[in-house]
Amino acid sequence: MIVMGKKVPALLLCGLCHFASWRAKMWGVDLMRKLLSEDEIRAGVERLAGRLKADYGQRPLTIVGILTGSLIMLADLIRQLDNPLRVALVRASQTPAENERRRALVLDDKLLPNLAGRDVLVVDDIFDTGYTLVEVIAQLAKHGPKSIRSAVMLRKSGRCEVAVQPDYVAFEIPDEFVVGYGLDYNDRFRNLPYVAALEPADLTRD
Repeated sequence: MIVMGKKVPALLLCGLCHFASWRAKMWGVDLMRKLLSEDEIRAGVERLAGRLKADYGQRPLTIVGILTGSLIMLADLIRQLDNPLRVALVRASQTPAENERRRALVLDDKLLPNLAGRDVLVVDDIFDTGYTLVEVIAQLAKHGPKSIRSAVMLRKSGRCEVAVQPDYVAFEIPDEFVVGYGLDYNDRFRNLPYVAALEPADLTRD
């Protein structure tokens, strides 16, 4: 017969903690430090939607999301708006080239509706150096929209290398590699409902 002394529950608790830690490692969750919770993200998207309502009112708006990172924010954002909306998606990719600090951006705009004379809002997940957003806006401007503004979920501090800034920013974050809420690392973590940071040592892991 086993007598449950004071040490046994402590050992069981320790074992459970090790098991939980093992499960976390299997999923990679232990690598991340949470920066924005689900509730904080929800509140930030609501604030952003409130600014858009104040600026656009009931004017028709075409929202263009940049694949793939903006998808979750885009879905949450449009459900907060009540003006007439068109929603489109574009994919921005860089052309392969050697010995170039910054490669040319290619925009796949096959899914774009007619933008001529329309108010356009470009939505992206994160504003880092800013080159992607600037290039996308420049290429969309060729379609003759009435106006183009931009909204990003995150703006990373100290990284901007362009002269323009997003018109709408949900959150400012430090210069860290972040995942979750649409952002990924090696095709992982995009589906996390929060935003978390990976440590530099973790970025070399598969």
